[in-house]
This record gives sequence, structure tokens and C-alpha cells, in this order.
Amino acid sequence: MRRFVTPVFLLSLALLAPACGSKKPKLAAEAPPRITTIGINAYLWRAALDTIGFMPLAQVDSNGGVIITDWYVSPQSANERVKVTVTVLDTVLRADALKVNVQRQTLGATGWTEATVRAGTVQRLEETILSKARDLRRAAVSPGR
Repeated sequence: MRRFVTPVFLLSLALLAPACGSKKPKLAAEAPPRITTIGINAYLWRAALDTIGFMPLAQVDSNGGVIITDWYVSPQSANERVKVTVTVLDTVLRADALKVNVQRQTLGATGWTEATVRAGTVQRLEETILSKARDLRRAAVSPGR
């Protein structure tokens, strides 16, 4: 028999939890934040691969949690290329368990030269990966997805 939790019950738990000294009530239908079958957080790993998978991959190490792309040239700007390194640092799905590094180069008369990465690029990549990882975690317990 399947039990359904009413919103009133959840609200009462949330209101009573601080008074009881506990942090956050753990719901039975919540996927665990720590998935470690590959040595790092599997949600972050999968989300990182999904996010930068359109770029050519130079190195992928699931045990070390490192994904390094090769140089990627966008069809819209042929005189600019980027290289991305994503590192998953922990087994728990948290914002500080993810590190993204982006290198950018532009093509000039003397060849490729280092250029500054546009403001917000690293932050947007991290937010995209974290958002996808949270979606994967939710989908792990949502029936019918």
C-alpha cells in the first residue's frame, strides 16, 4: 500500500524541526545526495558530461573526477577557441564539490594567444552542471520519469 504525505504534514514537520533541535527532516522519497559507485558524486559527474559533452573530450577520469576537453572552436566564431576542465571534488552533491576552469584563446596574425574568459562564464557553467545534477537526483526517485 502506498502512503501519501499531505502538504499540511510536511509543513508541520518543517515548523517543528527547529524546535526539536533537528536540522532538516529527511523525507523517505528523497534520493541520497551521496552516490559513490564511481568514486565521486555520480549526479555531478553525469551532469558535467551532459553539459560539456558537445565538446571533444581529451581526458575523462571518473575515479579522479576530472573531465578535460580538447580545444573547441564554435562555428559562430572561428577565430576563438575554449578548453574546459571540470573537477568533481566530493562524493556529496554540493556546490563546493565542483570546480570548473575555462581557458580561452583568440586567433591573431601570430597564431593562438591567451585571452580573458568572459565574465560569468565559469559561474554559468557551474550553475548549469549543479542544476542538471539536482534534476538527475530528483528524477532518481520520481516515478514515471
